[in-house]
Amino acid sequence: MEDPSITLDVSILGREYRVACRESEREELLQAVTFVDRRMREIRDSGKITGTERIAVMAGLNIAHELLRSKSGNGSAAPVASFDTSGIQRRLSAMQSAIDRAMAEQDKLF
Repeated sequence: MEDPSITLDVSILGREYRVACRESEREELLQAVTFVDRRMREIRDSGKITGTERIAVMAGLNIAHELLRSKSGNGSAAPVASFDTSGIQRRLSAMQSAIDRAMAEQDKLF
């Protein structure tokens, strides 16, 4: 039985994105969207960083740092440590797609 591709409309930091995934990965993608959105809102709400692109990059760096720390066993990384490695890879891929789309939309503005 084939796992069909689907397209989801998701919102990250108040911006709409269309993301493709396999039907079997739908729930994981939605969890990744919620996770990334929450992290980006935390960064935005701190007031230290402005601009969607910068917020996305900082969120990506923070998440990657937590992932690397959890893999090496150095310190706690509670939000990431609860995911399995394959789930993390899918989430990182989904985040990269969302960041690529956000960057492409930003380029259209100039």
